[in-house]
Amino acid sequence: MTGYEIALLAVGLLVGLLATGVPIGVCLGISAFTGMILVRGVDATVSLVAASSYDFVAHWSLSAIPMFIFMGAIAFFSGLTGTLFAAARAWLNFLPGGLAIATNVSSAGFAAASGSSVAMAAAMTRVAVPEMLRAGYNPGLATGIVAASGTLGAFIPPSIPFVLYAVFMEASVGQLLIAGIVPGLLTMLGYSMIIMVRCTLNPALAPREDTRVPWSEKLRLLVASWPLPVIVCGVVGGIYSGIVSATEAGAFGAIVALVAAALQRTLSWGVLWDAVVDTIGSTGRIFVIAIGAVLFSKMLTLTQVPFAISMWLEANDLQVWQFMAIVTLFYILLGMFLDPVGLMLVTLPILQPFVISLDINLIWFGVLVVKFIEIGLLTPPIGLNLFVVAAATDGKVPLGTIIKGVSWFLIAEVFILAALMFFPALSLWLPGKL
Repeated sequence: MTGYEIALLAVGLLVGLLATGVPIGVCLGISAFTGMILVRGVDATVSLVAASSYDFVAHWSLSAIPMFIFMGAIAFFSGLTGTLFAAARAWLNFLPGGLAIATNVSSAGFAAASGSSVAMAAAMTRVAVPEMLRAGYNPGLATGIVAASGTLGAFIPPSIPFVLYAVFMEASVGQLLIAGIVPGLLTMLGYSMIIMVRCTLNPALAPREDTRVPWSEKLRLLVASWPLPVIVCGVVGGIYSGIVSATEAGAFGAIVALVAAALQRTLSWGVLWDAVVDTIGSTGRIFVIAIGAVLFSKMLTLTQVPFAISMWLEANDLQVWQFMAIVTLFYILLGMFLDPVGLMLVTLPILQPFVISLDINLIWFGVLVVKFIEIGLLTPPIGLNLFVVAAATDGKVPLGTIIKGVSWFLIAEVFILAALMFFPALSLWLPGKL
């Protein structure tokens, strides 16, 4: 068999295994192992798999992932997120759809202490959805904004997808983390605009709150919500000022979260144990997928596929805009069926030769890839955030209602994605100041 035939066989095996419901990390590993054996034989493959897996896991930048997960787990299990929603509600209740906007803004704050879209969607569903339903909000609006704003977890630093992308594509972790700030804030603003327009045109979606919160209470709640802003400033400020590297910022953020929880008197041995167990489980799942993706990439390299792709690009003069149009369609379709981190790591080995050959800016492309996979969290039939929110409501809001509510925010995503694609400075200006 030629190298190209082996690569096609491995990709076909990968697709077939994914279709049967086998975990993504296992699918990648089996497909890569099979392809490598056909190219190099059993002994050489075993040696290559062992060396490649160790070299990847031992990468210093990846140590940021368990630290960021631990930081988010401490913030969640110690209850540091509840006061942020209360403060946002007090300050924003005068706006049309004020509670939904407060949910959106506080989600951005929680994103900075989580790095996980799914974790944030689950947490904010428990905190915010009951309050909105009690206030008479439309169930689709209440659950839709929680599912949509959960995607902010991948943009506001720290961001696990950005760390994985940076290591895999050999890009700057620090620049990618900073690059997500403007797109994240732009997404938050876009969602807020959708809420205000809808609730202005149809006030029945979100009845106005009659109660006026005194300034003294507003200030008290603002002061009480200090832990998350401090964590944000610690991580982002540390990276931006150069005091800590992107990798060190993970450990620094975890320490800040521990100190904040201790000062709030919500840190206990039970909280610490739950955070450690959650961190170990989440880190293990991510690393299994990542190792599988690395081996799949090695297999493609052995088959000479990247070289063939480069030659094909030169022969056909494929333009960047044509490539990006294909990538957009590629991710939107696959995002309906695959989990976001798995989707990114499955596709990067295939797309990497194109990106290098076309000399596409890795930071800009990374922001777009993360935006693509986060949109996938909201698109049925397998939009993960949709199911997370439905499960967290204990079945009180049907999945169909949640999908209808999210569809309005997908409209906003079309414009946000277009802005990021046609105005690269939105992603590149801030990291350019590092």
